[in-house]
Amino acid sequence: MSRTPSPLIFKFAAEDWEFEQIHRLNYRTFVEEIPQHQASPTHRLVDKFHAENTYLICLTNQKIVGMLAARGHRPFSLDQKLPELDRHLPAGRRICEIRLLAIDSKYRGARGGQILSGLLALLWQHGIERGYDLAIISGTLRQARLYQHLGFVPFGPVVGTGDARFQPMFVTLETFEVTAREFLRSAPARSFQPSAVNFLPGPVAVRREVRRAFEQAPESHRADAFTAEVENTKQTLCDLTQMAHVALLLGSGTLANDVVAAQLSLGPGPGLVLSNGEFGVRLADHARRFQLRFEHLEFSWGAPLDLAQVAAKLADVPSPTWLWCAHCETSTGVLNDLAALKLLCSQYGTKLCLDAISSLGTLPVDLTGVHLASGASGKGLRAYPGVAMVFYQHPVQSANAPLPCYLDLGLYAAAAGVPFTFSSNLLHALNAAVRGVDWEQRYAELQETSARLRVQLQELNFDLVGGAARTSPAVITVALPPELNSLTLGRLMQEAGFLLSYHSEYLRRNNWIQICLMGEIAREKTDALLNALRRVGREPSRPQRGDLLRPAG
Repeated sequence: MSRTPSPLIFKFAAEDWEFEQIHRLNYRTFVEEIPQHQASPTHRLVDKFHAENTYLICLTNQKIVGMLAARGHRPFSLDQKLPELDRHLPAGRRICEIRLLAIDSKYRGARGGQILSGLLALLWQHGIERGYDLAIISGTLRQARLYQHLGFVPFGPVVGTGDARFQPMFVTLETFEVTAREFLRSAPARSFQPSAVNFLPGPVAVRREVRRAFEQAPESHRADAFTAEVENTKQTLCDLTQMAHVALLLGSGTLANDVVAAQLSLGPGPGLVLSNGEFGVRLADHARRFQLRFEHLEFSWGAPLDLAQVAAKLADVPSPTWLWCAHCETSTGVLNDLAALKLLCSQYGTKLCLDAISSLGTLPVDLTGVHLASGASGKGLRAYPGVAMVFYQHPVQSANAPLPCYLDLGLYAAAAGVPFTFSSNLLHALNAAVRGVDWEQRYAELQETSARLRVQLQELNFDLVGGAARTSPAVITVALPPELNSLTLGRLMQEAGFLLSYHSEYLRRNNWIQICLMGEIAREKTDALLNALRRVGREPSRPQRGDLLRPAG
């Protein structure tokens, strides 16, 4: 029987063992095979620009079988070999140098072409991210035809001596853009790790300590240590929100909102649901499914709530006993005025219930005076999805009404917070995500990054939803013009290495895309995002723009 070859994985080198293998492949290629450097008893060669290199590698079974290094700092190695280097190159380009291109000699047969294509596709993503649009290389004369076949253009004289002779070459980023996209589209979904920059509303990018906490061995939810960690995590969340109590449940934010609806079903009506976007509409759906008596007051998507209309509804006879709305309307990024809603509800004796799922961890949220609020672990709190939260101020007891056990908030209060099996892995990750965080610094940095990104997007002539309202720093919703297809734009950005939100039905319907800053995103990654948007949204004559110009839907 023939064995299926192990999959090829393409990624940026990040682990110590990967760098060690890079040094050894470097030695085998540029000492033993191409006599460019002197032999060493260690059989490893550390490149002189190692500290500045970004290494793009191909792995199979945790063995590096192909690599190249990219570096954008001058002077390049070619600067030292070829005086007046820039005179030979196209003007007005941002240049990087490609070095150390090597494929393990055992993999240069049929799979060699795949390895090279994958490395170049990853290089294309890297160029998009860093804003490079021209790459230079010292191509070994042994592979000169291959380089030229790939689109590399020779320039200047041959450099080097003896068997280590090289032809300077350059390639523009757009030269292999089409082939890079084709490779990315045909490659297995998990073959590229972790090159994509995550601008999703969830799941979000998490810190290394959160990943390590999740990877601990599972523990019993009845163990004393587990119970203590539950209490510690709950206290941290209560301190963060100024709330007296919180229940943790295994599930998504949708489950948390079902629990809120279940609690409202135990009391008298009528109620009032407010919506100015998709997630307010979903709250009304929760209320209908629990057969609650309520009115649904709808406002335009992307607009703030009309508090005068809300006050008029609260003044009705009989007045609503509860009001339910989203704090951050995730579909548009609009941030509803929590302080004003608290004041209105206090004036009319109405219990305020809040969907705080997308605001927790992204801006200060004071839930003092809020009756019930929902939260989730996988957004601004920067943990893994899977832990739902229900915050409350008042004592709760197990319901006499026939509520499903899993939705009975009183059962959680009566069982020290853990009435049912709970994932210790998700708990450890959540605890690691929220403990010891300087929240003021987190909020300030997020606000600064968001404000800067919004200005830059508007400078690129993108129309931002919710411009007339206060918006969340973590959610930027972009309304595309009719001639741009949100699905195609989102796919092209994903191929370029950027994960945006565009799949949701309400985004497709409105031809919107979303850029979210909820997870771990360094400021330079937003610059890279803008570089990619500039390229993807350039002049209509660009080849890849053809799909973009088709109508959405």
